[in-house]
Amino acid sequence: MSFRIDESFVAAYCRLHELGWAHSVETWRDGALAGGLYGLRVGGLFAGESMFHRVRDASKVACWATVELLRIDGAGLFDVQWTTPHLRTLGAIDIPRAEYLRRLAAATASHRPSGDQAGAPRRSRPSAIRRVPVASAFIT
Repeated sequence: MSFRIDESFVAAYCRLHELGWAHSVETWRDGALAGGLYGLRVGGLFAGESMFHRVRDASKVACWATVELLRIDGAGLFDVQWTTPHLRTLGAIDIPRAEYLRRLAAATASHRPSGDQAGAPRRSRPSAIRRVPVASAFIT
């Protein structure tokens, strides 16, 4: 099954970013985008959606930077969807479903509405990905 990123997908992610849920970490080389990743942040959970690279290992640098930024911010779970051989080289591990659900509950427990109206979108607390002055990694 293949998935194509179309205008409706881009619009949805732009809206999620405006609401403070969607985040990206990019790697740059000589002023050009070299690679990166994006995903959704809910409390202490970052659910990685996709990684890409135009320069060898640029997505690995973005993944490393994301882990470090999440660590600084106290996030408890970086969900990479499935553990590929590539992600294993970066430290991804499989955990039993019961353990994942426990970690997921703990990571998202800090995500509560803060005076929002019922039914209104809730924002994740600001993450390190948004607070760090330059949320990009550079390849030298």
